[in-house]
Amino acid sequence: MLKILMTLVFSMVLFIGLSAAVVDAIYGGGEPFPDLTTTPELQSDALEVVANLDYPPGNISVSPEGRIFFTFHPEARPPINIAELINGDPVALELPADLQLSSVLSLRVDRQNRLWLLDFAEHGTKNPKLVALDLDTLQVVHHYDFPSDIAGWGSHLNDFQVSQDGNYIYIAEASIFRKNPALIVYDVRNKRARRLLEGHESVTADKYVPVVENQKMLIFGVFAIRPGIDSIALDREEKWLYFAPVTDTHLYRIAVSDLKNEALPEQSLVEKVERFARKSMSDGITTDDAGNIYITDLEHNAINLISPEGKLRTLLQDQKLRWPDGFSFGPDGWLYVTTSALHYVIAKPTSYVLEQGPFQILRFKPEASGFPGH
Repeated sequence: MLKILMTLVFSMVLFIGLSAAVVDAIYGGGEPFPDLTTTPELQSDALEVVANLDYPPGNISVSPEGRIFFTFHPEARPPINIAELINGDPVALELPADLQLSSVLSLRVDRQNRLWLLDFAEHGTKNPKLVALDLDTLQVVHHYDFPSDIAGWGSHLNDFQVSQDGNYIYIAEASIFRKNPALIVYDVRNKRARRLLEGHESVTADKYVPVVENQKMLIFGVFAIRPGIDSIALDREEKWLYFAPVTDTHLYRIAVSDLKNEALPEQSLVEKVERFARKSMSDGITTDDAGNIYITDLEHNAINLISPEGKLRTLLQDQKLRWPDGFSFGPDGWLYVTTSALHYVIAKPTSYVLEQGPFQILRFKPEASGFPGH
């Protein structure tokens, strides 16, 4: 994965054939991001360690029965990619022999007892795909290969949400290298994907550079780690889809009914996007049954909450939250969070990554609960 990342960085520069000044304008640095943290409402002992891992976890999804599925972050070049936590230990998921996956970051358990896997295919250098496994048998029950006009070379299918009826999937295409991010809506029944809001401000990163534990995320002093749309979540009534790029100062939303309306012209859809609330520099995001939005703050080792009225406050802040990444509610009101510690991973050799462990899956109990898997 490191080789792929470096190759893409250099290839993009050569492909575009730009001067140093123009390369910097597209990929280079930016201003410091505003610190929006407030006094944490929960003490650090509210965080419980679920697992200590040799490699950093990426995303996570916990089933209603309490089965914990997660990915090891592909950027760390782990020996296994998709795992289930059994008795506190990661066990590689036994996938069908004929299922070829290259780099799965995000996964979700839906309400139809399926585990969805999103393969971003090493930034579109291979064929990105979406696969659903029956949780009881781990056999493939749905498979879709994205065409190049939906997720081509330089794309990054980063995270996604599944509708409660299992018929629609909403995907954040972060486009880290190609820089044309978009929201993808996938119709499961008809096996059809649409690429929406491409290039709109709501999916495009603001020009800030993450600074995590005093590390500036700027590769070779040129390439800022600045994904487009990344954070993505449905509210529990499925009225709104909330989303944002990592380095955007605002969280956006759009009505789910508008996204599903294929007769709505693109310009009309753009006009439906709402700027909802101020947010931290975020990665993971989820919602609870009370309408609250939980959003990570990767720069400040924190988890923030945005109320239904759009007011942000800090729930937790602790050094264990090293680049808090993926969220999932589990049974009994627990909210799980992965710590991918990407500031110790991106463009670093494996030996260095291993020295920074253990990497953790954590959980805590917020005031309101949410449906497991989301």
